[in-house]
Amino acid sequence: MQSRASINSLSDELATGSGGVVKNGSTGGKAPVKEIWPSMLFKVFGLVLALGTGVLVGVVASLHLLGVFSTGMLSSRVDGAGASPQQLHLHLLDTHATLGLNHGMTDSELLWRASMVPARAGLPIKRTPKVAFMFLTVGPLPLAPLWELFFKGHKVFYNIYVHSLPGYEPKEYPSSVFFGRHVSSQEVKWGDISMNDAERRLLANALLDFDNERFVLLSESCAPIWNFTFTYNYLMNSNQSFVGVFDDPGPFGRGRYNPRMAPEVAVEQWRKGAQWFEVSRELAIYIVSDVKYYQKFRQFCQDTCYVDEHYIPTMMYIEFKDKIAGRSVTAVDWSKGGSHPGIFGKNLAQEFLHRIRSDQSCTYNGSPGHVCYLFARKFRPDSLQPLLRNAQLRRMLSIQREAPQRTTNRYVLWPLAKHRGELLRHTTKRRHATTVRVLLRLEVMVVDCVCACAPCKRQAATFAHLIGRTPQSSCR
Repeated sequence: MQSRASINSLSDELATGSGGVVKNGSTGGKAPVKEIWPSMLFKVFGLVLALGTGVLVGVVASLHLLGVFSTGMLSSRVDGAGASPQQLHLHLLDTHATLGLNHGMTDSELLWRASMVPARAGLPIKRTPKVAFMFLTVGPLPLAPLWELFFKGHKVFYNIYVHSLPGYEPKEYPSSVFFGRHVSSQEVKWGDISMNDAERRLLANALLDFDNERFVLLSESCAPIWNFTFTYNYLMNSNQSFVGVFDDPGPFGRGRYNPRMAPEVAVEQWRKGAQWFEVSRELAIYIVSDVKYYQKFRQFCQDTCYVDEHYIPTMMYIEFKDKIAGRSVTAVDWSKGGSHPGIFGKNLAQEFLHRIRSDQSCTYNGSPGHVCYLFARKFRPDSLQPLLRNAQLRRMLSIQREAPQRTTNRYVLWPLAKHRGELLRHTTKRRHATTVRVLLRLEVMVVDCVCACAPCKRQAATFAHLIGRTPQSSCR
């Protein structure tokens, strides 16, 4: 406005004949305009430049503030304490295949990365649904040979993750399924929130692989009680996750509830369960992303509260009641009473394995069933040999099932001549080894003796005892 007024004033002066003095002493004419016009252009250009600079500074400041707030909210959601990492490595250029277990991420970065969920349906990679077997251990895996046998021949259908105490140096052979499968770990204390931190650390590492669809938590004292194929199909075909959840009104259940956990957790929502869970990918992502419940349990469930028995069961009950079966797939023996389950050693009770395999009642996909457990614990290291012997025989029979069928009357018999070497190690009469046949039907294994001689019957009984079944004699 000031510039426009100056120009108008100049025009009035020129119109009235009053003008500035020029070098030749004349007045009027166009000489004053030529002197003032460059000054006006400089002022206009300076005004535009100042306005543009102000807009640019405002945009940069807005983007900077937006970045600060986004990073702050992200860090608060990941680590719960609200403290953002000094340097956040997003690892956006790495794929699930190239990250590996030696990714170098901190816990905050790892949980953040694992909690990402693609908004677009489908994956641009070839995907084979896998089961992630997560072992939470103190150090070595004494039952590793048993698990080696369990995993043998199924490499494309599973992934293994091991969390042991810091400082432990694994000594697996390169050919072992556990070789190179140890994740970066932190100190873990029994009954402490650090136990849940280790569980979330295992889940987060497993979630980096998009192939992992089901996630099962195990300990070094756990053993499989079915073969891999049956276990895989049981988990993949389930429309629910397996998290033990029950309401204990006594002092060891609701008695551990702290009223300061409200309103996020009410006393009637307080649940208890074993820490050995199995969850789908959806629930695993929620567990590693959680801040709401994690903060409450870290602050108000300490010492004798035993947070590992309540955190995940309570959270799953509140948020995913219809997506959990309310039971675990890991069996323990509470028949002896007490606050700790029974422990099995070299005198392993075959009836215990038989009971948890057959004499059970539960619901699977909304229908009643008798197969409720896939794993069992607690087994001492000296129980390896009886467990391994049992598993070797079961695996041998499982391989035989794929052989061409040969029917006799209403029975399906599988000759064991090909596996005479394995069979002879578990029998006493070499000359009667070829007289034993095994009937496999509906996952139930029984010995079928095909001759009437007494040694054959004794041998059949011995073989049946090894696989935990009663022989059914149909000698001809």
